[in-house]
Formats: sequence, structure tokens, C-alpha cells
Amino acid sequence: MATRHDIAAPPAKEGGAAPGRAPADALSAEAAKKRARLSRRWQRDIRWSPYAFVSPFFLLFLAFGLFPLIYTAWASLHTVELTAPTDMEWAGLRNYTRIFDDEFFWNAAKNTLTIGIISTVPQLLMAMGLAHILNYKLRGSTFYRVVMLAPYATSIAAASLVFVLLFGRDYGVINWVLDMVGIDKIDWQNDKWPSQFAVSSIIIWRWTGYNALIYLAAMQAIPQDLYESAALDGANRWQQFIHVTLPSLRPTILFTVVVSTIGASQVFGEPLLFDANKGASGGSQHQFQTLGLYLYEQGWVNQHLGRASAIAWVMFLILIVIGIVNSVISRRLRASS
Repeated sequence: MATRHDIAAPPAKEGGAAPGRAPADALSAEAAKKRARLSRRWQRDIRWSPYAFVSPFFLLFLAFGLFPLIYTAWASLHTVELTAPTDMEWAGLRNYTRIFDDEFFWNAAKNTLTIGIISTVPQLLMAMGLAHILNYKLRGSTFYRVVMLAPYATSIAAASLVFVLLFGRDYGVINWVLDMVGIDKIDWQNDKWPSQFAVSSIIIWRWTGYNALIYLAAMQAIPQDLYESAALDGANRWQQFIHVTLPSLRPTILFTVVVSTIGASQVFGEPLLFDANKGASGGSQHQFQTLGLYLYEQGWVNQHLGRASAIAWVMFLILIVIGIVNSVISRRLRASS
């Protein structure tokens, strides 16, 4: 009788493997294919994922930025009314020539310039002073920063309505105070310069704190070694501000000037809500009508969509000129520093 030691296992085939196990070469080949697939997928992910992440911005820009820009450029070359935006009649540059021949356009341009100067210069000077005060250690400095930013977060409609009450001719607080000191009442909404000062005061109130925080952030980035060196040389705080702070803030000052200038050229909500007639004329005699109001009046009141599109492009070209001037001044400042 044969024992289990006498029963030999069946010989394995030459070049084969044990039953129930895949060949080692086949396993390695399959693993290599899997790694290759993962590598290709990883490479595609690295290559295309950034585009997928930024694609929502470009899609929104195409829909709400580039398309309106192209459409307004095309509409500005046609005679088209808001009531029938698809009925276009070729006009060439007639809309542009009519704009430059319109006295109301030049009036709006002058008002935009004067309101921009009246609002921007005091605004930035006050912002610089507030930032300089907050740059020193004060109790409750965080509270003051929040308070300065509150006007910026306030609704423009609410702010304008409050200022309408303040500058009322018969029952306004400003005229009440002036009457107490013996000054006659001022018609803030119907006189040219008082109305422009009133509109500018709304802009100053809303944006001074915002610019102050920008200046404050730039001041806190100035190395303290510069102030210590100036103090050792005998410079007082005013001299430190003139010779250390202001030169260090030149790029920030230029930035705020450019941004404020761009904002001033697009002023719309403040004069619209300040108008006693609640229209887009900018007062009974167009005394504070800005370019933004002039565009709105032509496009949505008079329903001349082609002419309004031309006005929009003129304003766009003005912004381009401001950007070019900013670039030239920035280069000169970097070259001189």
C-alpha cells in the first residue's frame, strides 16, 4: 500500500505557475497599465483644472461684461430706440457728433468735473488725517475703524434721503443752524454751487472712511526704523509725517486718487436721489447733472438707446485716458524713487 510520501505531486508545466495564481509578468503589466492611466488622468487634471476653476468668472464676464460692451459699441453706431431695440438704422458716427454738439453733454461734463474735485480733494485730505490719528495707539481703535467703515456699508438710498432732509430749504437742519448765526437760508437743491456742494458732501461722507482705512493699512506697513531714525535726527511728528509718511505713501495716494477719480466720473446715485423733482435732469436747470445722469436721461427717459450707448463709450474712453495717465505717473514715480 502506498503512503502519502510515495504519491508525487503532478509536475508543473515548464514556464508555468502554480494553479490559481496569475503570472507575475501579467500582474506587473496590469499594474503598469493602471499607473499609466492614473498618470495620464493626473496630468490632464493638473493641466485643465485651473481653467475649470477660473471658467465661472470668464463665463460671467462674457455674459455680463464683454457682450454688453460689444452690443453698446454696435448700438452706438445706429439709430435705435429703447422701445424697439432690434430695429436698428445705420448712423455711423452721428450719435457721437450729436453728443459733442449737445450743450447738455458739456454741462454734465463740467458738473462731473467740479463735483469730482469738490468731493475728491477734501475726502482724501480728511482720510489722510484720520488715518494718521488712528496710526497711533488709541483706546478702542477697532471701534473707530468700524465706525469709519459704516458709511461705506450704508445704503446709498438711505444716506441720500437723510442728506436731503439735512439740506432742505425750509426745514433742513443746515439752514436752521445757519439761521441761528444770522445767515440767510440757502436753496441747496436749486442753486448751482450749493447743490453741487450738497451732492459732494454725500460722496465725502460715504467714502472718507474707506480711503482712511486704505491709508491706515499703508501706514502700518512703513518700517518703524524710519521713524526712529527721523526722531534721532530731531524731527518732530509733523516733520516725520512730511518726510517719512508721505513719501512712503506715494503709491497708495496715487491709487486712491485714480480710484476716486474713476468713481467721480461715474457718480449717479447721489445726484439722482438728491433731485427734488425725482428725475434724471440733475435739478431744475441741470445744475448738478453728471455724465451718469445724462446717460440715464438719454437712454431710459428719452429712450434714445443709440445715443446713450455713444455716451457710455465716451465715458469708457475717459476712463482709459485716466488709466494711461495713472500708468505714466506711476512709472515716473518709480523712476524717481
